[in-house]
Amino acid sequence: MNMLLQVILTALAAVALAAPQYGYEAPRGSFRGGDSSEEIPILRDDRDRDDSGRYSVDVETANGIRLTDSGAPGAKGAIAASGSFSYTAPDGTPVSLQYVADENGFQPQSNLLPVAPEFPHPIPQFVLDQIAFAAEEDRRGKSVSAPSGSYSAPRF
Repeated sequence: MNMLLQVILTALAAVALAAPQYGYEAPRGSFRGGDSSEEIPILRDDRDRDDSGRYSVDVETANGIRLTDSGAPGAKGAIAASGSFSYTAPDGTPVSLQYVADENGFQPQSNLLPVAPEFPHPIPQFVLDQIAFAAEEDRRGKSVSAPSGSYSAPRF
C-alpha cells in the first residue's frame, strides 16, 4: 500500500511540473483561419506590458483582421482598457468596432450594433390601456377587475 501511495504522489508531482506556467508566449508566424486549412500569415503581433499593469496589443493578419487594445490600472484596481478590431465579414461587409471598458462597463461603438428607436415613438394601444387601468386603480385606492382580454396567471 505504501508503494502505491508513492507511485500516485510521484505521478501527481509529474503532472504538476508538466503543467504550463503562467507566462505567455505571443504566437508568431501564422494561424489557420476558420474551417480552412489555409495558413494566414500574421503580419504584426506587438505586445507590451510593464510592471505598473499597463499593456498594449497590436495584431494584424494578412486577411485583414486588425486588433488594437491597451489598458492600465484604473479606478479601484480594475483595468481600464480601450481598443478596436476590424475585419471583413464573409459577405464582404467591413466590420469595425471601437470600445472602452472601465469603471462604467463595456462601451462598444459600431455602425453594425443594433440601436433602440428614438423617443418619442408611437406607444401601442395596449400599453395606453394598461396605463389608464393603473391610473383608475390608483384613483379608487383599491384593486379593480382587469379589463377583458387580459392575462391571469394560472392557479396551481
